[in-house]
Amino acid sequence: MPVWLGVLLGLVIWVLTLTSVVFTLVLPRSLSGPGRLAIWITRWTRRVFFALSRFAHTYEGKDAVLAPIGPVALLAQLAVWLILIGLAFVVMLLPYTHNLGDALSEVGAAMFTLGLARSPRATNDAIAIFAAASGFIVIALQIAYLPSIYSAFNRRESLITMLASRAGEPSWGPEILIRHQLVGILDSLPDFYDEWENWAADVSESHSTYPVLLLFRSPDPWSSWVIALLSVLDAAAMHLALNPSTAPSQARLSLRMGYTALRKIADSLGWRYDPDPMPDAPLQLTKDEFVVAVGLLQDVGFATERDADEAWVHFRGWRVNYEDLAYRWADRVLAPPAPWSGTRTGLRRQIVAPERPPHRSPDKPGQYQRPDFTA
Repeated sequence: MPVWLGVLLGLVIWVLTLTSVVFTLVLPRSLSGPGRLAIWITRWTRRVFFALSRFAHTYEGKDAVLAPIGPVALLAQLAVWLILIGLAFVVMLLPYTHNLGDALSEVGAAMFTLGLARSPRATNDAIAIFAAASGFIVIALQIAYLPSIYSAFNRRESLITMLASRAGEPSWGPEILIRHQLVGILDSLPDFYDEWENWAADVSESHSTYPVLLLFRSPDPWSSWVIALLSVLDAAAMHLALNPSTAPSQARLSLRMGYTALRKIADSLGWRYDPDPMPDAPLQLTKDEFVVAVGLLQDVGFATERDADEAWVHFRGWRVNYEDLAYRWADRVLAPPAPWSGTRTGLRRQIVAPERPPHRSPDKPGQYQRPDFTA
């Protein structure tokens, strides 16, 4: 191989790989061009882990298999970058060493021992030095990138953890309204919606910029970022549909930011969806399921301005904006099989009701039973 051809091919591989590194770790925007290499790596990592999870038969077993998928995807990302950079410099050195083994030895020594392996044949020390510098820079950038990843993950999970007491596990939209009614804290819902509007904006930015975060699972098997967001969106949509004049304005803002976040994340991965669905577009959620949920709300004393039939039209008009993407994400990340969250591929038990702690008071010493939302 001519020297110029080897150097040119190696430079092309090196430039494309470093471009991917910069787009993924340094440039804060959705990945495109060579930056999509990180997305391809996470996709293949997901496929491997989901293939392994098929051997587990319960949701808890599958979640245990999938638990390390996020960190493994990060390591796989780093490994692919280092391999490609090493390949680039091996191609550059090959015309000098005329031996693949010698080229691999020199590049390996330069990148992983911070030393310089010399070949007895004619070689180019500058290439080996750049190989050492490139490997060091990529590893340093990945290490510096980890605090940002885990900081975004912690911000995401802190509010999800707080949601468990308000929506149960797995979380469910109507359960949010039911619990707030049961304990008499409906006045806290405006702040609740406001917090989730900010949360959705944060997740929209971080998860479209760092797609690997989509693979990071919650520490609690029955919690999930997509189920949490879906339950808040459903609660806000029900609130607006049932009580148009008294529902807090923050509910509308939270809804809009929530489905905007789902769309922005989908855009970053190149997903296709209807950006402007009609209010009467079909839903997977049925009217009967909605009517049952409204009945549960009324059973606990939640006041409504509209009846279930009238509210359904308005609720559907909101839900068409986010149902499809939320269901697709729930299936893609194998989220807990919560009510109103679609089906999961390869999961036998498709719906698990949220558990509600006993609710007792001096005048009512009994307790509420787990709601039958499928009635």
